Amino acid sequence: MAIPFPSDSWIKALSAHLNGSESYQRSAANWEGDFTFVVEPDAAYADTSYLYLALNHGKSAGGRALNVPDEVVTEYTIRAPYGTWRKVVEGKLDPIQGLMTKQLKLQGNMMMIMRYPKAAQEIIACTKLIPTEFPG
Repeated sequence: MAIPFPSDSWIKALSAHLNGSESYQRSAANWEGDFTFVVEPDAAYADTSYLYLALNHGKSAGGRALNVPDEVVTEYTIRAPYGTWRKVVEGKLDPIQGLMTKQLKLQGNMMMIMRYPKAAQEIIACTKLIPTEFPG
């Protein structure tokens, strides 16, 4: 059964896949920093959604949908319109490239993220394992 993006069940599925991925665990072994992903409205999606992902040393301590963006204080916030996120989740837009071209907007230490491109690629590999339904 497909899981709708963005949703609480979708981010929880991503967290579980990350914890089951030896490749992610190796590539993010020295990573510290949680994320808030902000999915902004566009022509295909009318709402604003906030997804939280707790990441620390190659493991995910969990993920959940947030009601408001500052419900949890995170080291990193990445925001983009729904259609851009869809491209990232589908593997059509590399997240590092998206940040460099400002299709994804980052609040946080860009240099730290640039040190872990393989970890970003492994997160995207895990998103591809989630049977995702995209509204709109």
